[in-house]
Amino acid sequence: MPDLPDLPHRTGPDLLVLHTLRCTGFAGLGRAAEAAGLPEADVESELIDLAVAGLVTRVSGPFGGWGLTEAGRAADAERIAAELAASGTRAAVADAYQRFLVLNPELLDLCTAWQTRPVDGAMALNDHADATYDTLVLTRLTDLDRRADDVCADLSAALHRFARYRHRLAGALGRAHAGEQGAVTESTDSYHAVWFQLHEDLLATLGIPRD
Repeated sequence: MPDLPDLPHRTGPDLLVLHTLRCTGFAGLGRAAEAAGLPEADVESELIDLAVAGLVTRVSGPFGGWGLTEAGRAADAERIAAELAASGTRAAVADAYQRFLVLNPELLDLCTAWQTRPVDGAMALNDHADATYDTLVLTRLTDLDRRADDVCADLSAALHRFARYRHRLAGALGRAHAGEQGAVTESTDSYHAVWFQLHEDLLATLGIPRD
């Protein structure tokens, strides 16, 4: 009888919160909780513990938030590398990353198409007054999202923490179809923002420096 496959490796909440800041950059509590897929109260508790350990720091004020210290960035890299090694899924994650890279230029082109449109033979900022044009872009984005689903599924099967990206991308696309213009590129939880964070996560997980 063949061995049953192991369940996807589950990341502890402390590392998940630390790594979320690694992928999102400086973030307020609400954004960090949304990106981590955890309740705000749980994320705040983890952040306080991480701050006591010197791994994160908080800037107060209306535009304040949480960010990694240099020690936190180093600790995240070490712990994420150890997690990947323990899971035995480097090959699966690396394969999914290569397929992600195939889709990435198309996603960036679609974001540009959402932000601009041809007007009188020249490109202009998209004021979203042309519903037919916006529908065309969203149709193409929906097709890309369908193809990205396989990549996300394989990543989630390798490391459970990747599962949250599938839900966040689907949520952003759903809001875009419902008429939220900022859900494609402008907001901090837009499709493009979540895609960028997934890209950062893949680079960090595999230990690949961003060009």
